[in-house]
Amino acid sequence: MERALLVTIKLDSEKDSWGLEDTALELEELAAACGAEVVDNITCLRDKPTPNFFIGHGKAEEISLLCYELEADTVIFSHDLSGTQQRNLEVIIDKKSIDRTQLILDIFARHAKTPEGKTQVELAQLQYLMPRLVGKGIILSRLGGGIGTSGPGEQKLEVDRRRIRKRIDKLKDALRHLALHRSTLRKKRKEKAIPTVALVGYTNAGKSTLLNALTNACQVVADSLFTTLDPLSKNLQLPSGENIIVSDTVGFLNNLPHHLIEAFKATLEEVVQADLLIHVLDVSNPLLYEHKKAVFSVLKELQAETKPMITALNKIDLLKDKLWLNRIKEDFDNSVAISAKLKENLEALLKQIQDKFGERMIDLEVMVKHARMDLVDLFYREGKVKDIQYLQKGVKIKLSLPKVLASKLLHNKEIEEIN
Repeated sequence: MERALLVTIKLDSEKDSWGLEDTALELEELAAACGAEVVDNITCLRDKPTPNFFIGHGKAEEISLLCYELEADTVIFSHDLSGTQQRNLEVIIDKKSIDRTQLILDIFARHAKTPEGKTQVELAQLQYLMPRLVGKGIILSRLGGGIGTSGPGEQKLEVDRRRIRKRIDKLKDALRHLALHRSTLRKKRKEKAIPTVALVGYTNAGKSTLLNALTNACQVVADSLFTTLDPLSKNLQLPSGENIIVSDTVGFLNNLPHHLIEAFKATLEEVVQADLLIHVLDVSNPLLYEHKKAVFSVLKELQAETKPMITALNKIDLLKDKLWLNRIKEDFDNSVAISAKLKENLEALLKQIQDKFGERMIDLEVMVKHARMDLVDLFYREGKVKDIQYLQKGVKIKLSLPKVLASKLLHNKEIEEIN
């Protein structure tokens, strides 16, 4: 296990509501998600970063001494470092030094399973490397494994700007083809008038657990950051009988680097194209309001912040004082308190989702010919059959159907409506 010394920095120019301790704790969680053993987490207050080291020269020497005493293998900084700062720090500290973005990219690389996920991670890593190349290039193999090297760094190739640009263009082209494939799938859903719901939220808020609870999916869950990287879409039938598609998405993070959002646009298209968002919020986390702000910051960048939304106040099973829950609910419109892990109050959430799509269904009483039993199967799949009678002249059915589907069937005279 790699031993990591963390350096959490707070600049006077930073106006967010995150305290130094909160930032330090999240950095520890990110390091743990990479499998690192945190040997210490030192803090540093600065007016502004220095061009050579980001921190002061004296602080860098102090870190070098600590690494020797604590036998640390890696130093992880809470802020992004320029290529010059990173190299200068490694000269003084004599240990591998990486920044927060490299740490996040390493987690992404470890969790990417699908070709699309791996492509997006490699694109993000190369876009990170590009501005840090100086002179003849950077030898990725110098890192020699460990945190911050998962992904293309293991190819042990000496790359230069031209080759990186060429590879970036190829990856972008691959993602465009994947985006086109996703667009085709969404078009088919829209033709069938199937509503789509996207689960969004801060990383480790419980989105995957909620997807599993609602749809009996087998999405991997863990009490760790960024467990889900590759999106998963599953069918869900509401109590009204209407079928919808629910998609899990990659978790958001405070100050999520812009180029990471750009690299994962193909995945985040599920959020942009969704008819409804469910914002899953860990109500037991003392930083829930900061998490909400971070989520809306990413949604704004995706131009999806005005979409219809339900807030699922998750993990109520972890609340020690549930009276506080009523106070929290006042701050969130269209909210419902749930425990995805214990499947508590999911009926209320499903009702809220159904209410959002309630006007899409219509009640009908129809007659279907015996030769068209395929339509009866369709009604059970796409709607809710309330009563069915097998008569001599056909099958008489009372049911609820999506309006678009009902209109199509009536227009083509495939069913006969009973007035």
